[in-house]
Amino acid sequence: MKRREFIAKGIVSSLAFTIVPRVVVGGNGFLAPSDRINLGFIGVGKQSYTLMNGLNRCKEIASLAACDVDRKKLAAFIAATTKKQTELSKAQTEIKAYHHYRELLDRKDIDAVVIATPDHWHAQIAVDAAKAGKDIYCEKPLALTIAEGRAMVDATRKYKRVFQTGSMQRSSYNFRQAAELVLNGYIGKIKEINVSVGEPVKQCDLPSMPAPDYLDWDMWVGPSPYRGYNPILSPPLEDDKWAWWRGYRDFGGGYITDWGAHMFDIVQWALGMDESGPVQFNPPKEANSNSGLSFSYANGVRVNHVQWGVHNAIQFIGEKGKIEVSREFIRSNPENLANLKLTSSDRRLYYSDNHYQDWVDAIKKRSKPICDVEIGHRTSSVCNAINIAYELQKDLKWNSQKEQFDNDYANLMRSRPYRGEWDFRKF
Repeated sequence: MKRREFIAKGIVSSLAFTIVPRVVVGGNGFLAPSDRINLGFIGVGKQSYTLMNGLNRCKEIASLAACDVDRKKLAAFIAATTKKQTELSKAQTEIKAYHHYRELLDRKDIDAVVIATPDHWHAQIAVDAAKAGKDIYCEKPLALTIAEGRAMVDATRKYKRVFQTGSMQRSSYNFRQAAELVLNGYIGKIKEINVSVGEPVKQCDLPSMPAPDYLDWDMWVGPSPYRGYNPILSPPLEDDKWAWWRGYRDFGGGYITDWGAHMFDIVQWALGMDESGPVQFNPPKEANSNSGLSFSYANGVRVNHVQWGVHNAIQFIGEKGKIEVSREFIRSNPENLANLKLTSSDRRLYYSDNHYQDWVDAIKKRSKPICDVEIGHRTSSVCNAINIAYELQKDLKWNSQKEQFDNDYANLMRSRPYRGEWDFRKF
């Protein structure tokens, strides 16, 4: 084959397998200065307002669509988003409402989506979004099961999408500073790490009640095994509590995934384990234990799920000192470490001080953001494995490369059955 003919065929072949986003112009992979990223929101409960406010402050963002199975929440979110874009003096465009997320994904002018549904929907929607050529911001925890998380990674890579997991603590000073101090050995070799988050997942024992007429309950349940409506799972708009679908199997993973996806994520980051994970999980052997599990890495570092004195916080214990960190504080022993300025010879972690703008910048550059889908998957895998170990009350060895346990029952729990025609594996 002649060289010119070879190059031409190569270009045609590459185009056939690459979805080029509408916002990418020319050959440099960057947005035109006058262009924008058109956004659709899928799932508009309480958390979606934080995401909407943060993303709309990014000058490149225009919110064009929203989807939810609760008509009241959908109308309220669209009104709030319209108001926010007016306040920010953005060119106003009608924000269209959708009941089914696939109708939103069918829109060619939508460049990216924000997934803020309950956890049991994350995998199916993310895979469908990747297939539709949309870049993705998905709330943490990334996936309800280990198999779903791996499918989300594989679909993202296959369709060349930019995927940000909503583990926004990586874009905050306290956690980056703590992680860099640990990574660079400022408290010496790490002996153990204590993480204080709440209890594991449990079976749903809520009574079934009639669903309100403004809520499509069957669609809310979606791919999970069907169970009746209860307002604790999906509170009405007027109820400002956090929905506690988070606590129940088939919908969430308890506090282990709800807050653990934040705190165990920082442990992974500080130990340089973003492409790997623990090698063993050791739960307490007493029935109904809600804490006391430990897991360990190949380098001998042990992480304990234990209430060590501060809620939703991490305690790194090294041979030369201690670092404690939460959203409210970073403190150390010796005291001068907490706000120590690192030197030019120190290893530095990916820097982001705005989780939303970091995603936008990655979309423009077609690069991986600070909490890429693989990172999100590795963290949610840790959380899911913790729940599995608590439930089985068995010591489990974990091969993070093969993503397999040394126990047949535990391996069965890496995935879950899907209802009806839903299938996260079809991509």
